[in-house]
Amino acid sequence: MPLQILSTNLSIDKIAPRMMEFRFKLVAVKIGSAMPVPLPVLLLGVTAVARLLGFLAVPALDSWHDAARVGIAAVYLLAASGRLIPRVRQDLERMVPPRLPRPDLLVAGTGILELAGAIGLLVPATAPAAAVCLGLLTLALTPANISAARRGVPFGGEPPTPIGRRLVEQALYLGALAVVVWLPY
Repeated sequence: MPLQILSTNLSIDKIAPRMMEFRFKLVAVKIGSAMPVPLPVLLLGVTAVARLLGFLAVPALDSWHDAARVGIAAVYLLAASGRLIPRVRQDLERMVPPRLPRPDLLVAGTGILELAGAIGLLVPATAPAAAVCLGLLTLALTPANISAARRGVPFGGEPPTPIGRRLVEQALYLGALAVVVWLPY
């Protein structure tokens, strides 16, 4: 099924003439859309569910450290998987600052690093090192996010995310990675 966000405008003046126009926007996210769940929501939701499972029945998730590992791994797995979807990959390539060569290779390379880091987060012995590496990758990608916001690069057909919001999201991911590195098991 192709990626798309459906948008429909309904105009009341077509139904009842001389009435004020009313625009109704219906947004339905199909499977494989640009971002089926906002990444901060995914991080917080998966972390909360993992922690609840740890509290109830799964000893391997019975700490905030372990729940955060699973939550932030979900974020980077979803981010990496976007490289497999042509429209998302094209959006990511447009985000690369123009002065950098081969956006296609840079996007593919960062996807591989995100995937490797996410897998590393799921292995307790490698989680701290993976978290440090993903933190450094996130910091390295921050200038590209700022550049994309300044250049007005849309993502998934939506207007660009404002710089302030992008930076808050980056800080949230860095905070979750810090939990994996420094919060005791």
